[in-house]
Amino acid sequence: MVFVTGLTAEARLLRALPVETRVGAGDAAGATALVSFGLAGGLDPALRPGAILRPARVVWGDRVFAADAALVTALGGVTCDRMLATDTALVSAREKRAAHEQSGAAAVDMESGAVAAQAARRGVPFAVLRAVCDVAAEDLPPAALLALDSAGKIGILRVAHSVVRRPSQLPALLALAGHAASARRALAQEIARITARGALAPWL
Repeated sequence: MVFVTGLTAEARLLRALPVETRVGAGDAAGATALVSFGLAGGLDPALRPGAILRPARVVWGDRVFAADAALVTALGGVTCDRMLATDTALVSAREKRAAHEQSGAAAVDMESGAVAAQAARRGVPFAVLRAVCDVAAEDLPPAALLALDSAGKIGILRVAHSVVRRPSQLPALLALAGHAASARRALAQEIARITARGALAPWL
């Protein structure tokens, strides 16, 4: 079983599970199951930071991938109907609102589509376990879009330079950091529950 994350900080949350973790949706040859794991952007206005997302399906372009029901149940059960997968970040509240209206998805991320497609190619089950970070009504500050490098690590210098150039974004950036902390805590609690139940044993 392989858990695929977008950030190295997300991968660290999985240390208690006897699973392989990979940052980025690269090749997962030999995996018995794939789980897209980490943070997501809220599209449903009712979702708050830290809300846990276990969608029944993932929408990526014109394709819809059904998550494996047994694997979703092992992770704790369905919490929303669908997750939207995109290749670029949805930056503004207006973009998020439009995406929600068009897709009906509760949230969005940039890894789950590729994970679902790879699982379909390999004929293995997949599921999504994510937590809301930025909510539907929030615009992402520019520094947040510059933060990550290709290895999924946060570049502090890039963030600092962006804040120096546009100090007005600092309150939004600090709020986003607080939301991310809430999301990571929620995910850590979910992993602790999954570990305690031994729910993933059939896929290990």
